[in-house]
Amino acid sequence: MSSKQTANKALQILVKSNKGFHLVSKKEHGVLLVAFARYNKVLYGQAYDLIKCKKKINFENEKEVVDNLRHITIYEIKSTNRKDMSKDFKNYFFDLTTAELLVAQNLGKQFKFAFVNTTTKQFIELSLEEVFAKSKKLYPKMAIRF
Repeated sequence: MSSKQTANKALQILVKSNKGFHLVSKKEHGVLLVAFARYNKVLYGQAYDLIKCKKKINFENEKEVVDNLRHITIYEIKSTNRKDMSKDFKNYFFDLTTAELLVAQNLGKQFKFAFVNTTTKQFIELSLEEVFAKSKKLYPKMAIRF
C-alpha cells in the first residue's frame, strides 16, 4: 500500500470513529481560513488534514464557524500500516513539515496530531508539546523541490 493510500485510509478511520472528526470541503476550507484569520491565527491548507469539532456546526456558514471557533481543533494525520506498531506508537518515525510546525505553534491548543495505525485502526491524539515530550530523537532536515 502506498503512503497516499495509507493516509487516505487513516482519514476514513478517523471520520468513521464517531469522535467528531470532519473532512473539510474546499468551500469549508475557505470559511475556516477566514474565521481563524479574524483572530489573527494562521491556517495553512497544506498543514492539516481534517478537523474535529465538539458540536455540530455548518462549516459553510462563516458566522456560525466564527461563533464556534473555540470548539474546533485542526488535525494533521500521521499514519502507518505497520503490524508491529505499539499502541503508543513507540519508535514511530515521521516527518514534521515547517508548515505543520508553524501552524501548530500559531494555533496552540487548537492544533493536534492524530497518529493512526491503519492495520489495527488504533490512533492517538497529541498536541505539539506532547509530540516533543514523547520524542526520543529529532533529525533536522530540509526538503527542496525544483
